[in-house]
Amino acid sequence: MVDGAADAPAAVLLAHGAGAPMDSPFMTTIAGGLAERGWRVVRFEFPYMARQRSTGRRHGPDRLPVLQEAFREQVRLERAKRPERPLSLAGKSMGGRVASLLVDELAASEGVRGCLCLGYPFHPPGKPLQLRTDHLATLQSPTLILQGERDAFGRREEVASYALSPQVQVLWIPSGDHSFRPTRRSGRSEAENWALAVAMSDSFLRQLLSC
Repeated sequence: MVDGAADAPAAVLLAHGAGAPMDSPFMTTIAGGLAERGWRVVRFEFPYMARQRSTGRRHGPDRLPVLQEAFREQVRLERAKRPERPLSLAGKSMGGRVASLLVDELAASEGVRGCLCLGYPFHPPGKPLQLRTDHLATLQSPTLILQGERDAFGRREEVASYALSPQVQVLWIPSGDHSFRPTRRSGRSEAENWALAVAMSDSFLRQLLSC
């Protein structure tokens, strides 16, 4: 699924999270927002989600090597279309984790510019000691993590204690949960937070083009 003009000067591969498909409201809003700002945004589904779409039965996520190879294949397909077009990786939650695990490898082999993570799953909810951060301490590629301030997968006070590479930048969505939805008390709307996420993402991606 592609958003944006075919001749856009740069492309972003955007992977979905564990529980929602590539055409969820969150994914559609982020992809559409970036496309309006001039990006070619390519959404795709991991094999388990494609099976779920075709069978109508819910499937759990594939094992990590399968997810990674599916992402690599999307990079190869995009590179085959326009080898010279700058390309970045992005993903919601699990999709962002997979992107972050691959970005250094694909920067070396495919010239990928960087990585954008939308709600990173630093740990499972309620299990703060089960961290998924080892590779984030050594990343060599520019990476932006947008995180809701009250995300159960990694709240602001928790993330502050993690050892992250200097290449990893974390920006915070006010009062946001894992999908950036704010509380009513915050006075913010979901639409405002999603628009903020688009603006932050666009700014980061433009920085990558100048590197």
